[in-house]
Amino acid sequence: MGDTPRDDSRDLTYGSYLRLDRLLDCQEPRTGAHDELLFVIIHQVYELWFKQILHEAALLQKRLEEGNSGGALHTARRIAKILKTVVGQLDVLETMTPRQFASFRDALGTSSGFQSAQFRELEAVLGRREFPASDLRDDERLQAAVGRRSVFDSLLRYLAGLGHAVPAAALDRDPAEPWRPDQGVQKVLLDAYADESGPAAEVCEALVDVDEGIQEWRYRHVMMVERTIGAKLGTGGSAGADYLRSTLFRPAFPDLWEVRSQIEEVPVHGR
Repeated sequence: MGDTPRDDSRDLTYGSYLRLDRLLDCQEPRTGAHDELLFVIIHQVYELWFKQILHEAALLQKRLEEGNSGGALHTARRIAKILKTVVGQLDVLETMTPRQFASFRDALGTSSGFQSAQFRELEAVLGRREFPASDLRDDERLQAAVGRRSVFDSLLRYLAGLGHAVPAAALDRDPAEPWRPDQGVQKVLLDAYADESGPAAEVCEALVDVDEGIQEWRYRHVMMVERTIGAKLGTGGSAGADYLRSTLFRPAFPDLWEVRSQIEEVPVHGR
């Protein structure tokens, strides 16, 4: 008989399960400034949440393409809740004054939040396809995300599975190409919204919550940067608030927003 796997559960502790010795050793401020530790921890926590959102987004797409309405709805709502938490962390970061940030800013060198590979990957999963050539060349995960179906592509397959007449061109398109708003798809979304208590409408609304969460994060991020460094260039020579402002009001799922102006009022009985 071969050796049986050793059960280490009796030796497992809170600290060893969470690898706290490694986790709490990951913060290495480069200066003696008091607020640098806060800056490091908040950005590390952002990256942990981005990792979890990517994990959830993969499950969301799987559930959509399997036609699992309840599971997709639950997962989309979880992502939206995580985004609320991510946005809320900016309240903590904004307790740091411009002078406190300036006390260690020079030590950041060329590092910048624009270099977050996980956030770029999240953007790709949600549908962004136009990235600088250098980002695509240097990031295999981003290359893979750009080449496969986005969350919205999975939503279209979900709707087709429910019997909605999704245009074949939308289902068969090259997922590596940027999505362009489509009137045929918008008609399908209007049909889905016709039964506002149905699973398709609820799933669509949950994806709007996710999209709104990303846009809220962008807006709050802009305001945080402006109140901290004003009109200065960002760390690493990035364009700072000017660039961030240019990313506002760019929904991941434009068709889900466009149909809102096309939904007709339901007449009230007796009028």
